[in-house]
Order: sequence, then structure tokens, then C-alpha cells
Amino acid sequence: MTFHSPRKVVLASASPSRHRLLVSAGIHPTIVVSGVDEEDPAITSLSPSEMVVALAILKAHTVRKLVDEESLIIGADSTFEFEGQSLGKPETRENAIARSKALRGKSGLLHTGHCIIDNQQGIEISDISTAKVFFADMTDGEIEKYADSGEPLNVAGGFTLDGLSAPFIERIEGDPSGIIGLSLPLIRRAIISLGLAWTDIAEMAVEK
Repeated sequence: MTFHSPRKVVLASASPSRHRLLVSAGIHPTIVVSGVDEEDPAITSLSPSEMVVALAILKAHTVRKLVDEESLIIGADSTFEFEGQSLGKPETRENAIARSKALRGKSGLLHTGHCIIDNQQGIEISDISTAKVFFADMTDGEIEKYADSGEPLNVAGGFTLDGLSAPFIERIEGDPSGIIGLSLPLIRRAIISLGLAWTDIAEMAVEK
């Protein structure tokens, strides 16, 4: 049996959730943080869905200059669209509480933009994953305790499907991994479009 080393994957994101997601799927990326200004008015003036794709492209291209020619770079950005507005990271306890009170019992759209660059071939693919998220009617006590945990402060929309807020998400319509931060089906389709196989970047082995 012949074994091959997977292509080197670089994740242009500091998100622990994105890193965990890739590792769980057999991909062990190198982390290179882009440091781009996500609050640039030229970016924030875009619609939520346009903004995440633009930021994903900007992050991937910034990191592309810092890595070797063999790398396959994944850039991503997420935001939550509620009543037409883009809701990023709450950053403070007070904002997280206000956000949760506004969302409880309602729904919104989680957009995750992706940009995959194959440095070896000089090809890039950008796309977006959007899922509709329905929230439980959380109590004030639940909201305050959740804000006290610190988890919602630095995640898009102030919630995450793979953390303490999972019980407050009644259901979703769309790709679950996209809500966590990277759409694995989308990335697989992109890899195939690049003429590669999923197993060129992922190790199909169960860790023991």
C-alpha cells in the first residue's frame, strides 16, 4: 500500500473553532493570521454576504504572500445577518446580553465566506455558505449566565453551534459546519474543482 503526504494546508484565521473543525475532518493546517483590518469602511459598507466573501479573499491573499508555493490557503470570515443588519462579535458582556435578547425566539442568517487559493497552480476559488438559524426563547437568566461565560464575546452573532450556546439553537436550515466557521462540503467541492481529491488534503485515519 502506498501512502502519500497530504498537501500543506494553511488556515488564514485565528479561530479555534475553524481549526478544530479542520482537524476533526483529518486536516492539520498551519495557522497564519492575516491581521487584516476587518473594520475598514470599504469592507463594512458592503452587504453582510458580500462582506464575508471580501474579507475571506483579503485574508487569503494577505497570507498567500507569507507562505511557500506548495501551500493551499483557506481564508474565511463569518457574520450573522439579523433584520438586514450584520452582527459581528459582541466583544462586551453588555452587547452580548442585548444581542441574545434581540435574537431569542427569532431567526437570522449566518454567512461564512470562503477563499481557497492553490499556490501551486495559481488558482483561487471563492464562495459563500449561508444557513438559517432559529433560536430558543431564552430566559433572562440563561442569557446573563451565557454572557458571563465569555464565549459569545468573540464569535460572529454572539453564539456558536459547537459550544455552550448549542442548547439555545432550536434548529438550522443549511450546513452545520458553515455555522461553526467553515463549510466542509463547500471546501470539498472547491478542492475537486482544483483537480484534487479530498484525500489530497485530509488524512483518512481515526486518531487513537
